[in-house]
Amino acid sequence: MIVSAAAQQTPAPTAQPPATEKKAKLTKQKLGEMRAKWQANRPKLKACRADAKKKGLAGDDRWFFIEDCMDKS
Repeated sequence: MIVSAAAQQTPAPTAQPPATEKKAKLTKQKLGEMRAKWQANRPKLKACRADAKKKGLAGDDRWFFIEDCMDKS
């Protein structure tokens, strides 16, 4: 009888870049908060959207890029 010890070992935790930790999850509440903040500063939002479009971002990547852009200065 051969028993494998591999099943008893726990896998090593994978290292994630700090940006991934920030991108935990987009919830409906989080999106609502982000959008409300963005609506208060429309000119900056317009510029951030244009930058996101130039970079060809879509989906969650676009949301996170705009969030980071809006938080700058």
